Amino acid sequence: MAIKEAARPGGRSARVQEAVHQAVRELQTAKSREQLSVPQIAHKAGVTPSTIYRRWGNLAELLADVSLDRLRPDDEPPHTGSLAGDLQAWGEQYLDEMTSPTGQCMLSDIMASAERERRERCRRYGEQIMACLQERAVTRGETTPSVEDLMDGVIAPMTYRLLYEPDTATPARLSHWIAQTLSIADVPD
Repeated sequence: MAIKEAARPGGRSARVQEAVHQAVRELQTAKSREQLSVPQIAHKAGVTPSTIYRRWGNLAELLADVSLDRLRPDDEPPHTGSLAGDLQAWGEQYLDEMTSPTGQCMLSDIMASAERERRERCRRYGEQIMACLQERAVTRGETTPSVEDLMDGVIAPMTYRLLYEPDTATPARLSHWIAQTLSIADVPD
């Protein structure tokens, strides 16, 4: 199962979005968040500030959009030979990224966004990954929980911990969440 979302529409709008996103990413490597401004980003992207305000409304929404774009999975999660191993390998990588200062800012940007659609897209990314891992496990002949159960048992506690107690979002807890979630696949309804 391919993870990448359907191709975005092309044209000027896509070029402007990519230029603005690229400008934000480049400026974020050189400046703190507090030092970023719409005029700086517009100048770097080669657009007018009004273009940014018209499309994103304000700096916070633009930063949320860039953060969400960075969260979009590009590749399939690692293959380890088992659903538990795949979940652990993917989850450890995700925890490592999201407990970093950059990852914490990205999550905060997305959750603070006034655009519900951004949070929905973030949820869909998680569902796509869980569906990919589940499909892979079914192909291997493993008994698996539903995608919904994987979301509730693995993604939900990871997200909670990452948002509210990032120091407790550990590989050991991930292993516990995975074991607990996979145990329900063995229980008949």
